[in-house]
Amino acid sequence: MASAAEQLASTVNFGALAKATELKKRIWFTLAALIVYRLGTYIPLPGIDSQAVSDVFQQNSSGILGMFDVFAGGALSRMAIFALNIMPYISASIIIQLMTTASPHLAALKKEGESGRKKIIQYTRYGTVLLASIQGLGIATGLEGVTSSSGPAVINPGLFFKFTTVVTLTGGTVFLMWLGEQITARGIGNGISMIIMAGIVANLPVSLVSTLELGKTGALSGIFILFLLMMAVAVIGFIVFIERAQRRIIIQYPKRQVGMKMFGGESSHLPLKLNTAGVIPPIFASSILLLPVTVMSFNAGSGPGWLMDVTSLLGRGQPLYMALYVSAIAFFAFFYTSIVFSPSDTADNLKKNGGFIPGIRPGENTAVYIDYVLTRLTVIGALYLSAVCLLPEILISKYSVPFYFGGTSLLIVVNVTMDTVAQIHSHLIAQQYEGLIKKSKLRGRI
Repeated sequence: MASAAEQLASTVNFGALAKATELKKRIWFTLAALIVYRLGTYIPLPGIDSQAVSDVFQQNSSGILGMFDVFAGGALSRMAIFALNIMPYISASIIIQLMTTASPHLAALKKEGESGRKKIIQYTRYGTVLLASIQGLGIATGLEGVTSSSGPAVINPGLFFKFTTVVTLTGGTVFLMWLGEQITARGIGNGISMIIMAGIVANLPVSLVSTLELGKTGALSGIFILFLLMMAVAVIGFIVFIERAQRRIIIQYPKRQVGMKMFGGESSHLPLKLNTAGVIPPIFASSILLLPVTVMSFNAGSGPGWLMDVTSLLGRGQPLYMALYVSAIAFFAFFYTSIVFSPSDTADNLKKNGGFIPGIRPGENTAVYIDYVLTRLTVIGALYLSAVCLLPEILISKYSVPFYFGGTSLLIVVNVTMDTVAQIHSHLIAQQYEGLIKKSKLRGRI
Protein backbone atom coordinates (compact mmCIF):
# COMPACT_ATOMS: atom_id res chain seq x y z
CA MET A 1 0.00 0.00 0.00
CA ALA A 2 2.83 2.41 0.88
CA SER A 3 4.59 1.77 -2.45
CA ALA A 4 1.36 2.35 -4.36
CA ALA A 5 0.86 5.66 -2.55
CA GLU A 6 4.40 6.72 -3.41
CA GLN A 7 3.87 5.87 -7.07
CA LEU A 8 0.65 7.86 -7.17
CA ALA A 9 2.28 10.78 -5.39
CA SER A 10 5.05 10.86 -7.97
CA THR A 11 2.52 11.08 -10.80
CA VAL A 12 0.62 14.08 -9.36
CA ASN A 13 0.97 17.08 -11.65
CA PHE A 14 -0.94 20.09 -12.90
CA GLY A 15 -2.81 17.91 -15.37
CA ALA A 16 -4.21 15.90 -12.48
CA LEU A 17 -5.13 19.12 -10.73
CA ALA A 18 -7.02 20.29 -13.81
CA LYS A 19 -9.08 17.09 -13.82
CA ALA A 20 -9.90 17.24 -10.08
CA THR A 21 -13.34 18.84 -10.27
CA GLU A 22 -14.10 18.52 -6.57
CA LEU A 23 -10.71 19.94 -5.60
CA LYS A 24 -11.13 22.89 -7.95
CA LYS A 25 -14.47 23.70 -6.34
CA ARG A 26 -12.83 23.63 -2.93
CA ILE A 27 -10.01 25.92 -4.06
CA TRP A 28 -12.41 28.42 -5.63
CA PHE A 29 -14.57 28.40 -2.50
CA THR A 30 -11.51 29.09 -0.34
CA LEU A 31 -10.40 31.98 -2.55
CA ALA A 32 -13.91 33.49 -2.54
CA ALA A 33 -14.09 33.25 1.27
CA LEU A 34 -10.69 34.94 1.67
CA ILE A 35 -11.77 37.74 -0.70
CA VAL A 36 -14.84 38.33 1.47
CA TYR A 37 -12.57 38.48 4.50
CA ARG A 38 -10.23 40.99 2.87
CA LEU A 39 -13.15 43.21 1.83
CA GLY A 40 -14.35 43.28 5.43
CA THR A 41 -10.98 44.60 6.65
CA TYR A 42 -11.68 47.85 4.74
CA ILE A 43 -15.18 48.55 6.15
CA PRO A 44 -14.72 51.00 9.07
CA LEU A 45 -16.66 50.98 12.31
CA PRO A 46 -19.63 53.40 12.40
CA GLY A 47 -19.11 56.65 14.27
CA ILE A 48 -15.32 56.98 14.08
CA ASP A 49 -12.97 59.43 12.36
CA SER A 50 -10.77 57.21 10.20
CA GLN A 51 -8.07 59.88 9.83
CA ALA A 52 -7.74 60.35 13.60
CA VAL A 53 -7.49 56.60 14.14
CA SER A 54 -4.88 56.35 11.38
CA ASP A 55 -2.79 59.11 13.02
CA VAL A 56 -2.86 57.32 16.36
CA PHE A 57 -1.78 54.01 14.83
CA GLN A 58 1.06 55.64 12.92
CA GLN A 59 2.42 56.82 16.25
CA ASN A 60 2.12 53.32 17.73
CA SER A 61 3.01 51.29 14.64
CA SER A 62 6.38 50.32 16.08
CA GLY A 63 4.74 48.99 19.25
CA ILE A 64 2.96 45.75 19.94
CA LEU A 65 -0.20 47.01 18.23
CA GLY A 66 1.73 46.87 14.95
CA MET A 67 2.25 43.14 15.37
CA PHE A 68 -1.43 42.50 16.09
CA ASP A 69 -2.34 44.68 13.11
CA VAL A 70 -0.28 42.31 10.93
CA PHE A 71 -2.32 39.34 12.20
CA ALA A 72 -5.53 41.29 11.55
CA GLY A 73 -4.52 42.11 7.97
CA GLY A 74 -4.50 45.86 8.64
CA ALA A 75 -8.06 45.83 10.00
CA LEU A 76 -6.95 47.04 13.45
CA SER A 77 -5.16 50.15 12.14
CA ARG A 78 -8.19 50.97 9.98
CA MET A 79 -10.50 50.07 12.91
CA ALA A 80 -12.61 47.96 10.57
CA ILE A 81 -15.44 45.59 11.44
CA PHE A 82 -12.91 42.72 11.50
CA ALA A 83 -10.51 44.58 13.83
CA LEU A 84 -10.59 41.79 16.43
CA ASN A 85 -9.99 39.24 13.69
CA ILE A 86 -10.18 35.64 14.88
CA MET A 87 -8.17 36.22 18.08
CA PRO A 88 -11.17 35.96 20.50
CA TYR A 89 -11.93 32.52 19.06
CA ILE A 90 -8.32 31.44 19.62
CA SER A 91 -8.41 32.81 23.18
CA ALA A 92 -11.68 30.95 23.85
CA SER A 93 -10.11 27.75 22.49
CA ILE A 94 -7.19 28.19 24.89
CA ILE A 95 -9.50 28.66 27.87
CA ILE A 96 -11.68 25.65 26.96
CA GLN A 97 -8.63 23.43 26.46
CA LEU A 98 -7.19 24.55 29.80
CA MET A 99 -10.53 23.83 31.47
CA THR A 100 -10.63 20.39 29.83
CA THR A 101 -7.72 19.31 32.02
CA ALA A 102 -9.34 20.72 35.18
CA SER A 103 -13.09 20.17 34.66
CA PRO A 104 -14.39 16.57 34.96
CA HIS A 105 -17.42 17.48 32.83
CA LEU A 106 -15.31 18.74 29.92
CA ALA A 107 -12.88 15.83 30.32
CA ALA A 108 -15.82 13.42 30.04
CA LEU A 109 -17.10 15.25 26.96
CA LYS A 110 -13.69 14.93 25.34
CA LYS A 111 -13.85 11.14 25.72
CA GLU A 112 -17.35 10.85 24.21
CA GLY A 113 -16.07 11.14 20.66
CA GLU A 114 -17.85 13.15 17.99
CA SER A 115 -20.85 14.16 20.13
CA GLY A 116 -18.61 15.42 22.92
CA ARG A 117 -16.43 17.28 20.44
CA LYS A 118 -19.48 19.12 19.09
CA LYS A 119 -20.49 20.22 22.59
CA ILE A 120 -16.96 21.49 23.30
CA ILE A 121 -17.02 23.43 20.02
CA GLN A 122 -20.35 24.96 21.06
CA TYR A 123 -18.86 26.05 24.40
CA THR A 124 -15.94 27.56 22.50
CA ARG A 125 -18.35 29.57 20.36
CA TYR A 126 -20.11 30.93 23.46
CA GLY A 127 -16.74 31.85 24.92
CA THR A 128 -15.81 33.60 21.68
CA VAL A 129 -18.89 35.81 21.86
CA LEU A 130 -18.17 36.68 25.50
CA LEU A 131 -14.47 37.51 24.91
CA ALA A 132 -15.22 39.47 21.73
CA SER A 133 -17.80 41.52 23.61
CA ILE A 134 -15.32 42.30 26.39
CA GLN A 135 -12.57 43.21 23.92
CA GLY A 136 -15.01 45.26 21.86
CA LEU A 137 -16.06 47.22 24.97
CA GLY A 138 -12.40 47.82 25.84
CA ILE A 139 -11.68 49.12 22.33
CA ALA A 140 -14.79 51.34 22.34
CA THR A 141 -13.81 52.81 25.71
CA GLY A 142 -10.24 53.35 24.54
CA LEU A 143 -11.32 55.00 21.29
CA GLU A 144 -13.42 57.54 23.17
CA GLY A 145 -10.29 58.77 24.92
CA VAL A 146 -8.17 59.00 21.73
CA THR A 147 -7.50 62.45 20.27
CA SER A 148 -5.09 63.24 17.44
CA SER A 149 -4.03 66.37 15.60
CA SER A 150 -7.09 66.02 13.34
CA GLY A 151 -9.52 65.79 16.28
CA PRO A 152 -11.14 63.09 18.42
CA ALA A 153 -11.35 59.54 17.07
CA VAL A 154 -15.04 59.17 18.02
CA ILE A 155 -17.51 61.60 16.48
CA ASN A 156 -20.34 61.13 19.02
CA PRO A 157 -19.06 59.29 22.11
CA GLY A 158 -21.51 57.77 24.50
CA LEU A 159 -23.49 54.65 25.30
CA PHE A 160 -24.87 54.25 21.78
CA PHE A 161 -21.36 54.30 20.27
CA LYS A 162 -20.16 51.68 22.74
CA PHE A 163 -23.18 49.48 21.99
CA THR A 164 -22.77 49.66 18.21
CA THR A 165 -19.02 49.08 18.45
CA VAL A 166 -19.41 46.01 20.66
CA VAL A 167 -22.14 44.56 18.43
CA THR A 168 -20.17 45.27 15.23
CA LEU A 169 -16.83 43.89 16.46
CA THR A 170 -18.46 40.84 18.04
CA GLY A 171 -20.48 40.19 14.88
CA GLY A 172 -17.31 40.50 12.78
CA THR A 173 -15.49 37.93 14.92
CA VAL A 174 -18.44 35.52 14.88
CA PHE A 175 -18.68 35.86 11.10
CA LEU A 176 -14.95 35.09 10.71
CA MET A 177 -15.34 32.10 13.02
CA TRP A 178 -18.16 30.81 10.81
CA LEU A 179 -16.15 31.59 7.67
CA GLY A 180 -13.18 29.65 9.00
CA GLU A 181 -15.39 26.64 9.72
CA GLN A 182 -16.80 26.81 6.18
CA ILE A 183 -13.28 26.88 4.70
CA THR A 184 -12.40 23.83 6.78
CA ALA A 185 -15.54 21.92 5.75
CA ARG A 186 -16.06 23.06 2.15
CA GLY A 187 -12.64 24.44 1.23
CA ILE A 188 -9.14 23.01 1.46
CA GLY A 189 -9.03 22.93 5.26
CA ASN A 190 -7.23 24.92 7.98
CA GLY A 191 -9.86 27.66 7.87
CA ILE A 192 -8.71 29.64 10.93
CA SER A 193 -5.05 29.40 9.91
CA MET A 194 -5.90 30.40 6.34
CA ILE A 195 -7.62 33.58 7.57
CA ILE A 196 -4.60 34.56 9.69
CA MET A 197 -2.21 33.78 6.83
CA ALA A 198 -4.29 35.85 4.38
CA GLY A 199 -3.97 38.88 6.65
CA ILE A 200 -0.22 38.46 6.99
CA VAL A 201 0.38 37.92 3.26
CA ALA A 202 -1.73 40.99 2.42
CA ASN A 203 0.57 43.17 4.53
CA LEU A 204 3.88 41.75 3.31
CA PRO A 205 4.08 43.79 0.05
CA VAL A 206 3.43 47.03 1.97
CA SER A 207 6.13 46.18 4.49
CA LEU A 208 8.58 45.31 1.71
CA VAL A 209 7.91 48.61 -0.06
CA SER A 210 8.41 50.49 3.22
CA THR A 211 11.76 48.78 3.69
CA LEU A 212 12.87 49.70 0.16
CA GLU A 213 11.81 53.31 0.76
CA LEU A 214 14.03 53.38 3.85
CA GLY A 215 16.85 52.30 1.55
CA LYS A 216 16.08 55.19 -0.82
CA THR A 217 16.15 57.77 1.96
CA GLY A 218 19.37 56.34 3.35
CA ALA A 219 17.87 55.20 6.66
CA LEU A 220 18.93 51.64 5.75
CA SER A 221 21.89 50.79 3.58
CA GLY A 222 21.45 48.69 0.45
CA ILE A 223 23.83 46.06 1.82
CA PHE A 224 21.74 45.76 4.98
CA ILE A 225 18.51 45.37 2.98
CA LEU A 226 20.17 42.65 0.87
CA PHE A 227 21.29 40.97 4.06
CA LEU A 228 17.70 41.04 5.37
CA LEU A 229 16.39 39.47 2.17
CA MET A 230 19.00 36.71 2.34
CA MET A 231 18.16 36.20 6.00
CA ALA A 232 14.47 35.86 5.13
CA VAL A 233 15.28 33.08 2.66
CA ALA A 234 17.50 31.41 5.26
CA VAL A 235 14.76 31.61 7.91
CA ILE A 236 12.24 30.04 5.50
CA GLY A 237 14.65 27.18 4.79
CA PHE A 238 15.31 26.75 8.51
CA ILE A 239 11.58 26.64 9.31
CA VAL A 240 10.93 24.05 6.59
CA PHE A 241 13.84 21.93 7.85
CA ILE A 242 12.70 21.99 11.49
CA GLU A 243 9.02 21.42 10.64
CA ARG A 244 9.92 18.31 8.67
CA ALA A 245 12.37 17.01 11.28
CA GLN A 246 11.32 13.79 13.03
CA ARG A 247 12.56 11.49 15.74
CA ARG A 248 11.67 7.96 14.66
CA ILE A 249 11.22 5.35 17.40
CA ILE A 250 11.60 1.79 16.11
CA ILE A 251 8.53 -0.41 16.66
CA GLN A 252 8.88 -4.21 16.40
CA TYR A 253 5.98 -6.61 15.85
CA PRO A 254 6.34 -10.31 16.87
CA LYS A 255 5.87 -13.21 14.49
CA ARG A 256 2.68 -15.26 14.70
CA GLN A 257 1.67 -18.49 12.99
CA VAL A 258 -1.66 -18.82 11.19
CA GLY A 259 -2.10 -22.35 9.89
CA MET A 260 1.07 -23.32 8.06
CA LYS A 261 2.19 -19.71 7.43
CA MET A 262 4.12 -17.22 9.54
CA PHE A 263 2.95 -13.60 9.68
CA GLY A 264 4.39 -10.51 11.29
CA GLY A 265 7.91 -10.03 12.47
CA GLU A 266 8.28 -6.77 10.54
CA SER A 267 9.53 -3.52 12.07
CA SER A 268 8.05 -0.07 11.73
CA HIS A 269 8.63 3.30 13.36
CA LEU A 270 6.73 5.86 15.42
CA PRO A 271 7.43 9.35 13.99
CA LEU A 272 7.60 12.18 16.55
CA LYS A 273 7.87 15.67 15.10
CA LEU A 274 10.50 17.99 16.52
CA ASN A 275 7.84 20.71 16.74
CA THR A 276 4.67 18.79 17.56
CA ALA A 277 2.72 21.93 18.52
CA GLY A 278 3.31 23.59 15.15
CA VAL A 279 2.36 27.24 14.85
CA ILE A 280 -0.20 27.15 17.68
CA PRO A 281 2.07 28.40 20.56
CA PRO A 282 3.00 31.75 18.92
CA ILE A 283 -0.63 32.39 17.93
CA PHE A 284 -1.88 31.51 21.42
CA ALA A 285 0.82 33.65 23.06
CA SER A 286 -0.03 36.62 20.83
CA SER A 287 -3.75 36.34 21.53
CA ILE A 288 -3.16 36.19 25.29
CA LEU A 289 -1.28 39.53 25.15
CA LEU A 290 -3.79 41.18 22.82
CA LEU A 291 -6.53 42.36 25.19
CA PRO A 292 -4.54 44.01 28.03
CA VAL A 293 -1.96 45.58 25.72
CA THR A 294 -4.62 46.97 23.35
CA VAL A 295 -6.58 48.60 26.17
CA MET A 296 -3.44 49.98 27.83
CA SER A 297 -2.08 51.38 24.56
CA PHE A 298 -5.29 53.28 23.86
CA ASN A 299 -5.45 54.76 27.37
CA ALA A 300 -1.73 55.33 28.00
CA GLY A 301 -1.85 58.98 26.92
CA SER A 302 -4.65 59.93 29.34
CA GLY A 303 -4.17 57.29 32.05
CA PRO A 304 -2.16 57.29 35.27
CA GLY A 305 1.62 57.25 35.32
CA TRP A 306 1.92 53.57 36.20
CA LEU A 307 -0.18 52.66 33.14
CA MET A 308 2.19 54.62 30.88
CA ASP A 309 5.17 52.84 32.47
CA VAL A 310 3.65 49.38 31.96
CA THR A 311 2.72 50.24 28.37
CA SER A 312 6.28 51.36 27.60
CA LEU A 313 7.68 48.17 29.18
CA LEU A 314 5.38 46.10 26.95
CA GLY A 315 6.61 47.85 23.81
CA ARG A 316 8.29 45.92 21.02
CA GLY A 317 11.79 44.82 21.92
CA GLN A 318 11.36 45.61 25.62
CA PRO A 319 12.60 42.95 28.10
CA LEU A 320 9.23 42.53 29.85
CA TYR A 321 7.37 41.92 26.61
CA MET A 322 10.01 39.47 25.35
CA ALA A 323 9.99 37.59 28.67
CA LEU A 324 6.20 37.26 28.69
CA TYR A 325 6.13 36.29 25.00
CA VAL A 326 8.79 33.59 25.35
CA SER A 327 7.23 32.25 28.55
CA ALA A 328 3.82 31.98 26.88
CA ILE A 329 5.32 30.26 23.81
CA ALA A 330 7.15 27.69 25.97
CA PHE A 331 4.04 27.02 28.07
CA PHE A 332 1.75 26.51 25.08
CA ALA A 333 4.35 24.38 23.30
CA PHE A 334 4.24 21.86 26.17
CA PHE A 335 0.52 22.29 26.81
CA TYR A 336 -0.61 21.81 23.21
CA THR A 337 1.78 18.88 22.71
CA SER A 338 0.21 17.15 25.72
CA ILE A 339 -3.23 17.64 24.13
CA VAL A 340 -2.48 16.39 20.60
CA PHE A 341 -0.25 13.47 21.64
CA SER A 342 -0.79 11.11 24.58
CA PRO A 343 2.11 8.73 25.37
CA SER A 344 -0.19 6.53 27.50
CA ASP A 345 -2.74 6.06 24.71
CA THR A 346 0.04 5.37 22.20
CA ALA A 347 1.60 2.77 24.49
CA ASP A 348 -1.78 1.08 25.03
CA ASN A 349 -2.46 0.93 21.29
CA LEU A 350 0.97 -0.60 20.65
CA LYS A 351 0.36 -3.20 23.36
CA LYS A 352 -3.06 -4.11 21.92
CA ASN A 353 -1.55 -4.60 18.45
CA GLY A 354 1.40 -6.60 19.75
CA GLY A 355 3.96 -3.89 19.00
CA PHE A 356 6.84 -3.01 21.30
CA ILE A 357 9.95 -0.85 21.40
CA PRO A 358 13.12 -3.00 21.43
CA GLY A 359 14.61 -3.00 24.92
CA ILE A 360 11.50 -1.42 26.52
CA ARG A 361 8.76 -3.43 28.24
CA PRO A 362 5.23 -2.86 26.83
CA GLY A 363 2.71 -0.84 28.80
CA GLU A 364 3.73 1.76 31.39
CA ASN A 365 7.47 1.56 30.66
CA THR A 366 6.78 2.29 26.98
CA ALA A 367 4.64 5.31 27.91
CA VAL A 368 7.40 6.65 30.17
CA TYR A 369 10.01 6.22 27.44
CA ILE A 370 7.84 7.93 24.78
CA ASP A 371 7.10 10.77 27.22
CA TYR A 372 10.83 11.16 27.92
CA VAL A 373 11.66 11.42 24.23
CA LEU A 374 8.71 13.73 23.55
CA THR A 375 9.71 16.07 26.40
CA ARG A 376 13.23 16.48 25.04
CA LEU A 377 11.86 17.15 21.56
CA THR A 378 9.39 19.72 22.93
CA VAL A 379 12.22 21.57 24.70
CA ILE A 380 14.06 21.88 21.39
CA GLY A 381 10.82 22.87 19.63
CA ALA A 382 10.07 25.57 22.23
CA LEU A 383 13.58 26.99 21.87
CA TYR A 384 13.20 27.00 18.08
CA LEU A 385 9.83 28.79 18.23
CA SER A 386 11.12 31.34 20.73
CA ALA A 387 14.21 32.11 18.66
CA VAL A 388 12.26 32.51 15.42
CA CYS A 389 9.55 34.66 17.03
CA LEU A 390 12.02 36.97 18.79
CA LEU A 391 13.93 37.67 15.57
CA PRO A 392 11.53 40.34 14.23
CA GLU A 393 11.29 42.00 17.64
CA ILE A 394 15.06 42.53 17.68
CA LEU A 395 15.09 43.78 14.08
CA ILE A 396 12.26 46.25 14.66
CA SER A 397 13.50 47.55 18.01
CA LYS A 398 17.17 47.87 17.04
CA TYR A 399 16.99 48.73 13.33
CA SER A 400 13.39 50.00 12.86
CA VAL A 401 12.75 47.44 10.12
CA PRO A 402 9.03 47.61 9.18
CA PHE A 403 9.00 44.16 7.62
CA TYR A 404 8.76 40.74 9.25
CA PHE A 405 11.76 39.13 7.56
CA GLY A 406 11.54 36.32 10.05
CA GLY A 407 9.61 35.23 13.07
CA THR A 408 5.97 34.67 13.73
CA SER A 409 4.70 35.88 10.36
CA LEU A 410 6.95 33.68 8.25
CA LEU A 411 6.41 30.81 10.67
CA ILE A 412 2.65 30.99 10.17
CA VAL A 413 2.88 31.50 6.40
CA VAL A 414 5.33 28.61 5.87
CA ASN A 415 3.43 26.19 8.14
CA VAL A 416 0.02 26.94 6.66
CA THR A 417 1.42 26.74 3.13
CA MET A 418 2.98 23.34 3.83
CA ASP A 419 -0.26 22.04 5.37
CA THR A 420 -2.32 23.38 2.45
CA VAL A 421 -0.05 21.77 -0.12
CA ALA A 422 -0.23 18.48 1.81
CA GLN A 423 -4.05 18.61 1.83
CA ILE A 424 -4.20 19.37 -1.89
CA HIS A 425 -1.80 16.49 -2.47
CA SER A 426 -3.97 14.11 -0.43
CA HIS A 427 -7.07 15.16 -2.42
CA LEU A 428 -5.26 14.39 -5.68
CA ILE A 429 -4.08 10.99 -4.43
CA ALA A 430 -7.59 10.14 -3.22
CA GLN A 431 -9.01 11.07 -6.63
CA GLN A 432 -6.48 8.86 -8.41
CA TYR A 433 -7.36 5.96 -6.12
CA GLU A 434 -11.05 6.49 -6.95
CA GLY A 435 -10.19 6.50 -10.67
CA LEU A 436 -8.28 3.21 -10.33
CA ILE A 437 -11.19 1.63 -8.44
CA LYS A 438 -13.69 2.72 -11.11
CA LYS A 439 -11.45 1.33 -13.88
CA SER A 440 -11.08 -1.99 -12.08
CA LYS A 441 -14.88 -2.29 -11.69
CA LEU A 442 -15.40 -1.56 -15.38
CA ARG A 443 -12.85 -4.20 -16.35
CA GLY A 444 -14.52 -6.68 -14.00
CA ARG A 445 -17.86 -6.16 -15.71
CA ILE A 446 -16.31 -6.63 -19.13
